Amino acid sequence: MTNLDAIGGAMAPQRPIQHGPEAFEGMRKAGRLAAEALDLLVPHVVPGVTTETLDEIAFDFAMAHGAIPAPLNYRGFPRSICTSINHVVCHGIPGPKPLKEGDILNIDVTLI
Repeated sequence: MTNLDAIGGAMAPQRPIQHGPEAFEGMRKAGRLAAEALDLLVPHVVPGVTTETLDEIAFDFAMAHGAIPAPLNYRGFPRSICTSINHVVCHGIPGPKPLKEGDILNIDVTLI
């Protein structure tokens, strides 16, 4: 048994994946929406706001635009965005802790 088998993962195909015009248009649309979501979130990133609130804003935006937040429920991930504060390297889970002045925040938005 490999590590991938143990976690239920799959390996990438050994052949190139080819996408047609429809797939590329879908990727462009998802990228544009993710950029718009980030633009919407930035003014809300202030001391006192919680990353949970940012997640709710991002979720509402995705739903209003017919998109699906890719992280939500992926392997049990409970939120729509990843928010990594200060020493958290990646995939931080939004929560109720308020941001403080000087916090470094990374927000990952991925939409389908």
